[in-house]
Amino acid sequence: MKKNMGSTDKIIRLIIAAVLVVLYFTGTLTGTLGIIALVVAAIFTLTSLVSFCPLYTLLGIKTCKVKTA
Repeated sequence: MKKNMGSTDKIIRLIIAAVLVVLYFTGTLTGTLGIIALVVAAIFTLTSLVSFCPLYTLLGIKTCKVKTA
């Protein structure tokens, strides 16, 4: 897996994941929507930690800086 996420993208995903988790545990998001929010939060957190998004690969998107040697 090659890195395809930049630091700004990772920070935004972590913030969104944190907001979704807070909304779930405060009772704002409940039921099926709450479960979906937790799954999305988990996926955002995981992809942020590994700096790789499979969807970006399919779409040809790369938000990380290219190293020039």
